[in-house]
Amino acid sequence: MPSFPPVQSVSRALQLLAEVNRLGLATVGELHRRTGLPKPTIVRLLETLVSTGYVLRDERMRGYQVTSEVGRLSSGFHGAPMVIEAARPWATALTRQIKWPTAVCVLDHDAVIVRFSTIPDSPISPFHATIGHRLSLASRALGRAYLVFCPQEERDILLSLMRSSADAENRALTDENLNALIEVTRRRGFAERDGDVEPKTSSTVAVPIMLGDRVLATFGVTYFRTAVPTPEARAKLVFPLKEAAANVERQVQALAQSMGAAFRDEK
Repeated sequence: MPSFPPVQSVSRALQLLAEVNRLGLATVGELHRRTGLPKPTIVRLLETLVSTGYVLRDERMRGYQVTSEVGRLSSGFHGAPMVIEAARPWATALTRQIKWPTAVCVLDHDAVIVRFSTIPDSPISPFHATIGHRLSLASRALGRAYLVFCPQEERDILLSLMRSSADAENRALTDENLNALIEVTRRRGFAERDGDVEPKTSSTVAVPIMLGDRVLATFGVTYFRTAVPTPEARAKLVFPLKEAAANVERQVQALAQSMGAAFRDEK
């Protein structure tokens, strides 16, 4: 039993921080539904977390996200907030350059989940919103970029999860198809969405964001197929995407060195 009653403001702030981390992009309304805290209290606590550097208010996305400062709270920090923070300016700059929306995803069990998107910055986005969407490792470009470029030992574990996945796309991936996917994707240096999955009006190309041999995240561009009909047109998206990913990797490497234990090899 504690010697003193808990400090309610501290308990609420930690509860709120955990929910923001869990959601990826959190709004006051969603936090109110999840925690039951009054909205004025949530706003005051969020502003406190912003002022201390643990939370970032994203005006474009109209929500709140954790920053890499949360890594200082645990030596087992997995690094996802750091890579999202590093990717944010490069993803935004890429959309300004090519106009199409970009997305950054991290691994979520047997899929990747969209943690950042520049849809609000794109004048020609095929989708209205994708934050929080889970994408198959087997057939979606952002998932394939993870599956193909992660270490073999990790891929074996992911494949066992995919075989018992609730996602039919994951279960449908055969060993023969996987080998062909790995060969083509590595030769090209980027992954592409399976053309047989919906929506067929659009497509995505994606690359991994690496730290050593680890895939920290995947980074992709989505476009209408009719607007990018040829390999030459697609290359005009892939080349700047790869360049932006390389810039993110350099920034993550610098952040990792400054934070030391935050990027230990264990997941």
